[in-house]
Amino acid sequence: MAIIKPRIKLPKTAKAGEIVTVKTLINHKMESGQHRNQDTGERIPRMIIHTFEASFNGKEVVTFNLEGSVSENPYFLFFLKVEEAGELMCKWIDDEGSVFEGSKSIAIA
Repeated sequence: MAIIKPRIKLPKTAKAGEIVTVKTLINHKMESGQHRNQDTGERIPRMIIHTFEASFNGKEVVTFNLEGSVSENPYFLFFLKVEEAGELMCKWIDDEGSVFEGSKSIAIA
């Protein structure tokens, strides 16, 4: 598989108590297991990201459990109430057990 680089977008600063929008994207083929190799006719094994987790300053914010119907290069948008400055950690886990992580910091303005 190609190099997978997760992307996370959120404001650099926020007011205490502000709700901010978090956008994440990861490049991943998300093979459903339903396709066949055109040359051999063999079924291509399922290979999807099955779990997405986000935490802020060590506290869980959101967890998504994904199924085979999620499109290639999954994009997630969610909201985060920022009470203090800190770091948002995001983790994607796929069927091979590969873990892809990324983080972004946000400061209080």
